Amino acid sequence: MKKRVIQAIKDELQREFILEKPKDLSFGHYATPIAFSLAKELKKSPMVIAEELCKKFENSVIFKEVTSVKGYINFRLSEEFLNEYATFAIMNEKDFAKSNKNESILLEYVSANPTGPLHIGHARGAVLGDSLVRIGNHLGYKVVSEYYVNDAGSQMEMLGLSIYLAGRENVLHVDVEWPEEFYRGEYIVDLAHEAKDELGLAIFEDEKNIEKLSFWGKDKMIELIKSNLSAVGIEFEQFVSEKSLYNKWDDSFDKLQKSNKTYKEAGKTWIRSTDLGDEKDRVVIRDDGRPTYLAGDIIYHDNKYQREYDHYINIWGADHHGYISRVKAAINFLGYDEKKLEVILAQMVSLLKAGEPYKMSKRAGNFILMSDVVKDVGSDALRFVFLSKKSDTHLEFDVDMFKQEDSSNPIFYINYAHARINQVFNKSGKTVEDIKDVKLEDLNDDAANLLYSALLLPEVLEDAFESRQLQKVTEYLKSLSASLHKFYNENRVVGEVNEEKYLKLFAMVGVSIRLGLHLIGIKAKDKM
Repeated sequence: MKKRVIQAIKDELQREFILEKPKDLSFGHYATPIAFSLAKELKKSPMVIAEELCKKFENSVIFKEVTSVKGYINFRLSEEFLNEYATFAIMNEKDFAKSNKNESILLEYVSANPTGPLHIGHARGAVLGDSLVRIGNHLGYKVVSEYYVNDAGSQMEMLGLSIYLAGRENVLHVDVEWPEEFYRGEYIVDLAHEAKDELGLAIFEDEKNIEKLSFWGKDKMIELIKSNLSAVGIEFEQFVSEKSLYNKWDDSFDKLQKSNKTYKEAGKTWIRSTDLGDEKDRVVIRDDGRPTYLAGDIIYHDNKYQREYDHYINIWGADHHGYISRVKAAINFLGYDEKKLEVILAQMVSLLKAGEPYKMSKRAGNFILMSDVVKDVGSDALRFVFLSKKSDTHLEFDVDMFKQEDSSNPIFYINYAHARINQVFNKSGKTVEDIKDVKLEDLNDDAANLLYSALLLPEVLEDAFESRQLQKVTEYLKSLSASLHKFYNENRVVGEVNEEKYLKLFAMVGVSIRLGLHLIGIKAKDKM
């Protein structure tokens, strides 16, 4: 809708312009301040210019009226245009808001170490990433989802050691001296028992088996992580193993050296990341010859860029903020355009239950498990609330909110609006097919505004995706549902003279609620 509006205005004005939305719909659906920018060039007041430009739209079929208000040009869309757009959306729901974007995006998210179940901190980035994939692909981008498996390094050794010691203590029942750092939680004990069943008791009788337990434990954790994600409707297209990439380290390191941005000091090899804004240079090879954690990121991003996507998005936890400049510097030193990498930070989440801190899981080692919260509030509520605020702001919510059956529970309120629409159709005895050709004309202001709001979904999706602010989708769905409830309470539908018009209007609202929820991973309810 907005694209056609922009093109229609451009055809008449033959100039670039800014298109705005008046806060008060009584002024119109769109507005432009172009007259102010032309005042100096044309040596006229903006009000005179605006009046003259309005006359260019006198025969427009897209605009019902174009008026000048204090130098602004306001556009009100015609009912004919809105009706045409609504008819298309109702009859082609899957294609509503679709377009073609000539851009490929590799979106990497979650990428939690495969050393334990996902906790609630991982869940925020997971829901954000999956929703970006869904919306991006619907809008016509080619978005590929990827999980980077950190299966190399000390955390894998620690996983194997933790399972080994847990097996000796809980399966063989021998005294164990635990190191200062190890993975805690009942899930480690469970893994030890599972290892006994699958690998035999002998696995805990020789320290040489720790490496085997590391690999075995990693595979079990990947299975669990996939299960945790699947419970909220998240599936990844690609998994990339860090360990599998390490045989490419020499190639990546050669590229770094050719940039003349590496140097040796105190037996270590460093990159001059301060040249590109990092707070200090970073070590990539330790004095014992082993690559550092940063080396793993360098190999991975070298691999990413070799796959030649147009854009790369990483969703990281907020505690990784300091990594951005060093990774971007390394990408530049590898010979790539670091500006193609975008990093989105997801802040931590605080959960309450009945106003008290949410109980941590002993199974996870005193973390709040993502799976526990899903069992408590359901996948839909979890997804919705995690998208309700900008990802880089702290999120706190009380899970008991989702037990309320009123407007304080946003997912209930939106689903209730969708169920109401179905209820009205059932009472009328009519189907969408019966009303699809009805003309939406001579509508009162409330009906016209509701129709316009329902047709805004495409530009809401575009704005939310391009700004990476998916709370704009949840806010839109709440607002549209509130408008539907208000209209329903103030206007009789079934048996009234405007019944078929209102049914078509409700059908359009239903399309936007259904599709909007679907694109953030939620299925709208038909009954409540």
